[in-house]
Amino acid sequence: MKELTQVRDAVAAALARAGVTALPAFPAERAKAYPGAVATVAVGAAEGRPLGFCSYLGERADPETGAVRERYGKQLEGVISVDVRAERAAVCEQGCEAASEALLGDLPPGVRPGELRWEALTWERATGLFLRRGSLRCQAVFTAESREDGAEFLDFILRGAVKHE
Repeated sequence: MKELTQVRDAVAAALARAGVTALPAFPAERAKAYPGAVATVAVGAAEGRPLGFCSYLGERADPETGAVRERYGKQLEGVISVDVRAERAAVCEQGCEAASEALLGDLPPGVRPGELRWEALTWERATGLFLRRGSLRCQAVFTAESREDGAEFLDFILRGAVKHE
């Protein structure tokens, strides 16, 4: 699902802005290749629902062309898994602090953070690194517009995120 990837990428970008290296969650062993704290990010459980009547939000006139486009929306509720690993416990804790600030205050407007939980710091034998697992409950809002000819609509884009083409 493209929407889940958009949420994962938005979280990884927020962590990177906070100075924490962020990677897709698998495989965890890749964390050894980076200095400092490394966060692995994945979208766990997710549940979607339409916004508006059958996802229809109404019409919007394009400010540049004046063309009227139909708007659609949907919302996902889910859990983002963020695991922070580091060679030293103190560095792992610092990474968790930076990650907490990013997760609760630097996500795009389309991602509304909810409850953030961190498990206790542990030693992960498989990677030889300290590990602190975290999870963030959140809601993500996506919108899509019809093409100018109205024949089809474009992909759903995370609200507040920049679309890369």
